[in-house]
Amino acid sequence: MTDLHDRQTTAAVALLAFACGVAVGNVYFPQAIGPLVASGLGVSPDAATTVVTATQFGYAAGIFLLVPLGDRLPPRRLLVTLLTVTGLGLLAASAAPTLVPLAAASVLVGAATVIAPLAGPLAAGLVPAERQGVVGGTLLSGCLAGMLLSRALGGALGDWLGWRAPYVAAAALSLTVAVLLARMLPSPAPSTQEPYPALLAAPLRLLRAEPELRRSCLYQAMVFAGFSAVWTGVALLLTGPAYGLDATAAGLLALVNAATMLCTPVAGRLVDRHGPDRVSLVCLLLVGGAAPVLALGGVGGGPGLSALVVGTLLLDVGMQSGQVANQVRIYGLGADVRSRLNTAYMTCAYLGGTAGSWLAARAYGRFGWLGVCALVAVLTGVALVRHLLHEFGRVRPLGRPLVRPLVRPLVRPLVRPLVRPLGRPLSAAASSWRVGRSAWRVGRSAVSGAARGRLPSCASGTCAVATCVSRACASGACASRACALGACASRACALGALSAPVIRSSQDG
Repeated sequence: MTDLHDRQTTAAVALLAFACGVAVGNVYFPQAIGPLVASGLGVSPDAATTVVTATQFGYAAGIFLLVPLGDRLPPRRLLVTLLTVTGLGLLAASAAPTLVPLAAASVLVGAATVIAPLAGPLAAGLVPAERQGVVGGTLLSGCLAGMLLSRALGGALGDWLGWRAPYVAAAALSLTVAVLLARMLPSPAPSTQEPYPALLAAPLRLLRAEPELRRSCLYQAMVFAGFSAVWTGVALLLTGPAYGLDATAAGLLALVNAATMLCTPVAGRLVDRHGPDRVSLVCLLLVGGAAPVLALGGVGGGPGLSALVVGTLLLDVGMQSGQVANQVRIYGLGADVRSRLNTAYMTCAYLGGTAGSWLAARAYGRFGWLGVCALVAVLTGVALVRHLLHEFGRVRPLGRPLVRPLVRPLVRPLVRPLVRPLGRPLSAAASSWRVGRSAWRVGRSAVSGAARGRLPSCASGTCAVATCVSRACASGACASRACALGACASRACALGALSAPVIRSSQDG
């Protein structure tokens, strides 16, 4: 029975990973066929990017409006319904006669194809806690595979059969996965019965209450905006006069970045070892460094194409690894609200992606490819400045583990022979100075209290360092309820544990 259950769970997780890849691919393949849509519908390339923007806007709306329902509705019924609606929306998009119906159908497709944010909590509930990391990595690999393969296959299929063919193929895949999920996916009971308005309001309340959530949302929104800007502009660049390639080239360029799937598990281990903030810093530097490398892609030819390969690889690794760090950070805010935390986070991320696609089309139309690269640099700079402002108060703790192992072996042999002979005299002098400073403060407190006509008394007749017997300190009689050595500041002797012949140790108090 246990082996059968394990096999069923493994099959369900594999099916969910495949469903995630298909659903995520529905968001990304329009980026590779933008020029084909422009020529097929007789509109400008800038206008054709509206389809990409509409799909991502719909995806962001679906995350905000539909993902919270994963805690309330049976997950199998919800996933099958969404994939069915996605397939019908893709068929409507393939039959669109003009740009406006195509954009409207793209909004519907984007809103309904939010399978990945729903599959994560469902898959985690199917396995024990010690396997949740493996399951999460499997789903993320499916998402990355869908993101990369959809661009490559969508561009190739569009060149071969026209821009409508990728929509028909995606619709067939979505409807097929819906049938498989209806037959094979288990359906655990919903975890909450909260009303829908309360589910919708929860992410907003969390954004207002959790500064770490807001910070993670800003990081991913800025980085994903740059990511979307690059992949929206690169299709225009490769099919433009600088390269003169077809839409397949953009898909093949995306396929090169399949190495990203190998980097996310490494990023997860680094987050566990060093914390999410350090990994976020490295990822932001990677994305920022990708901008000048990508700018070299505007020169065309072999060198330019090499720069595009390296730059997009840096961009993809930085974006995906940064997402691992951000999600670890927000999941630590509360295990019972992770779905709603993820709703807030993913909504902000895809709103940033939508803005990035829209800004990229305007930047490319006005300034060319360099305008898109400058946009990436500015967006990453905003996130990097915010991160450095957060880390400014923790510079010393952050730097010590890195600097101390390098400096200590060099400095210690030089300093120790000089400091050791002076160690004891300096320590005695420092102790005397501290005792003298404390005595001066005690005296000043006593004089100040006498000038005001009152002296602080020992709390409950007891000094912090010695027991007062009949209003007398162990060191001598208390004058006007003040220690003979001075007034007790803040209900404790200002000297702390006084040395020797007068007061017992502070442990007695």
